[in-house]
Amino acid sequence: MKGKVIFIGAGPGDPKLLTIGGYQAIKNADIIIYAGSLVNPEVLNHRKEVAKVYNSASIDLNEIINIIEEGISENKIIARVHTGDPSIYGAIGEQIRELKKRNIDYEIIPGVSSVFATAATLESELTLPQISQTVIITRPEGRTPKPKKESLASLATHQATMCIFLGVGMIEKVVEELKEGFNGQEGYNENTPIAVVKKASWKDELIIKGNLSNIVSKVKEAKITKTAMIVVGEVLDPGDFESSKLYDKNFKHEYRK
Repeated sequence: MKGKVIFIGAGPGDPKLLTIGGYQAIKNADIIIYAGSLVNPEVLNHRKEVAKVYNSASIDLNEIINIIEEGISENKIIARVHTGDPSIYGAIGEQIRELKKRNIDYEIIPGVSSVFATAATLESELTLPQISQTVIITRPEGRTPKPKKESLASLATHQATMCIFLGVGMIEKVVEELKEGFNGQEGYNENTPIAVVKKASWKDELIIKGNLSNIVSKVKEAKITKTAMIVVGEVLDPGDFESSKLYDKNFKHEYRK
C-alpha cells in the first residue's frame, strides 16, 4: 500500500455533519493531523485505536510536513483534518505546494462550511429573489493583508449577502467598514439586518441578531470574541418577497411542461 495524504473537511462542529467520505477516511487513517483549535474532537471518535493523532494548533507548517514525510516513508494513510470545508481559509494551498515538491500523493474531501451551518441555524436562504442573488464570503483585514478592492467597505457597496469569517474580534471595525461606502458608493445602511452566530451547529452555539446600529453592543454584551460567523444583508429579514421561478406553475422547463 502506498502512503497518501487525505485533506478532510470535518464540517462546522456537529459530528453528524461529517461527510461519509470524511468519516471513512478518518476511520482508515494511520496518522491524523487535525486543527484542534477549531475541529470538534468528537469527529475523531471512530478512529483506529492505534492511529497517531497530532494537534496542528501547536505546530507549524514545517513540523506538519515533517510528520507527513515520515508517515509517507512508512506507506501510512494520513488524514489532514480541517474545520468546515478546507477550501475556505483552510491554508491547504501552502500544504499542497509542499506535497507537490515532494511528489506526495493527496486528495481532498470537501466538508460542510460554517457558512452553511450558520445559514441553517438562522433558518435563512442566502439568495432570495429580488433581495440578493449573490453571496460574498470574505474576512476583514488583520495580520493577513487583503487587496484594496476586497476591503469590506468596497464589497459592501454591492449590498449583497455577505458572510464574514474571522471578524467578530474586531466587530466595531467591521461594522464601520460595512457602513462607510467606497469611492462615492454607499455601503449598507445602519438598519441593515446582521447576525453573529458563535459555533454554529455545536451544542453551545449562540445566536445574536440585530442591525448595524446595535450589533456591536449586543456582541460585546454576549462576550463573543472568536469562533463566530457574521452574516449581513436583507435576506435575514426580507419581509415579503417574490417567489422563485423554480416551482412556479406557469414556468415551463424540460422537466415540467
